[in-house]
Amino acid sequence: MKVGVRKPSLKKSISARTTGRAKRAVKSSVNPLYGKKGMGWVNDPKKAAYNKVYNKTTTSIGSTSILLITIFIVLLVIIFKILF
Repeated sequence: MKVGVRKPSLKKSISARTTGRAKRAVKSSVNPLYGKKGMGWVNDPKKAAYNKVYNKTTTSIGSTSILLITIFIVLLVIIFKILF
């Protein structure tokens, strides 16, 4: 199990963006459980459990991290201006 920062995948990012509305419509018409919330546990409980743990133990370098780093740097600058 991976713990830590996720490494972005360009291939998976492109794949996620190119899966079209028609493809999803066909899947949902064939499988009535497709796309419903919580159906991962019904269809593949082992994978659903893995994903649950993975999403709780890894972090993404996103806007929240950038915001926290920016606030930290601003606080450091303020402290140095007060001291020096």
